[in-house]
Amino acid sequence: MSNRLNAPNDLRAFWMPFTANRQFKKEPRLFVGAKDMYYTTHDGRQVLDGTAGLWCVNAGHCRPKITEAIREQAGELDYAPAFQLGHPKAFELANRLVDIAPEGMNHVLYTNSGSESVETALKVALAYHRVKGNGSRFRLIGRERGYHGVNFGGISVGGIVANRKMFGTLLTGVDHMPHTHQPGKNNFTRGEPEHGGDIATELERIVTLHDASTIAAVIIEPVAGSTGVLIPPKGYLQKLREICTKHGILLIFDEVITGFGRLGAPFAAQYYDVKPDMITTAKGLTNGVIPMGAVFVTSEIHDAFMNGPEHMIEFFHGYTYSGNPIASAAALATLDTYKEEGLLTRAAELSDYWADALHSLRDCPNVIDIRNTGLIGAIELDPIAGEPTKRAFTAFLKAYESGLLIRTTGDIIALSPPLIIEKQHIDELFGKLRTILQNNI
Repeated sequence: MSNRLNAPNDLRAFWMPFTANRQFKKEPRLFVGAKDMYYTTHDGRQVLDGTAGLWCVNAGHCRPKITEAIREQAGELDYAPAFQLGHPKAFELANRLVDIAPEGMNHVLYTNSGSESVETALKVALAYHRVKGNGSRFRLIGRERGYHGVNFGGISVGGIVANRKMFGTLLTGVDHMPHTHQPGKNNFTRGEPEHGGDIATELERIVTLHDASTIAAVIIEPVAGSTGVLIPPKGYLQKLREICTKHGILLIFDEVITGFGRLGAPFAAQYYDVKPDMITTAKGLTNGVIPMGAVFVTSEIHDAFMNGPEHMIEFFHGYTYSGNPIASAAALATLDTYKEEGLLTRAAELSDYWADALHSLRDCPNVIDIRNTGLIGAIELDPIAGEPTKRAFTAFLKAYESGLLIRTTGDIIALSPPLIIEKQHIDELFGKLRTILQNNI
């Protein structure tokens, strides 16, 4: 155990993602173990997981059923080609997924990440219109402050400036709707904000500008997570659905974060009672244990491709690891764990207690907004003049030191704990946050 808790003696080779590498390597923060709600650090401390890893460990850490499924599958069938061949668990998993998906989402394409799920959905949208004889529909519409992964399609339709600015012109034919955040009108809102539903009508302006005959799809996160937890205003998602249906535009929900119980229903589409044409997922699909994603599509979309000679490939897309046997086994065991413990709806049971604890911090110094839905929360801090992001990053470091993992984006603290969280964990989480915030960071 003592050797396992030692930090590596050389950190230089790993160029870490979305990390201040120089700062980190001066003062490393290393996890060497995890169980249920807690990580173990390299210096032997317990850290309460307030973010489900990176929005993904919905069932908590090192769950026995998932661990054993991976072990057994690795000894039975480690890999099977994904092209022109298959293995039983990939088909079993797809059937299990469509059983919990919104009605009509009857088909699944597998990927290895949320970024790949987005790329896949965008390609399906473009190809769908082409096979339907509408090849002029090439435009993709995203949203300001949207996050859809880090591949070229995802950052093109995404709207977070720092993720886009270094990478040239990106995809052509992309436009963006405005985001829904309205400071001053919706501060300290619980659930869906009252103001901002009419922002959806901005899509009509974009349709008028480009003409509907050129637009293939609109992609949004039902709840914008990585930008700082932006909750959809009342009526917003419903209005987007109406506009897309009116103009023959596909609506894609990016549920990489909201999928698999985060809001208190299996998917946000069910929680908000809005049916998109495609849903992208990853993260909670395998509880974050092994990379895997999935794209849900309607029968209408799937069936449009099932034409021509039967021996011909219908859709020229896929990945070496699509439906990987070990990932499939992990996902099946994850779904079993969700079902046995009622985790896909547990957020609904705890949401009021969670919201009360979260909003109790509104009197802390420098807190300018708090928002929540399901088991997601955000605390927006007043930025330090001339030093954006520093206040929240300081809170992140202080939290780690005090045994708490939070996530920050800009000057916003984002929280999304494992769905196995208990009330005493919620009390611990917000008790520690209160101490940090009251120190006037």
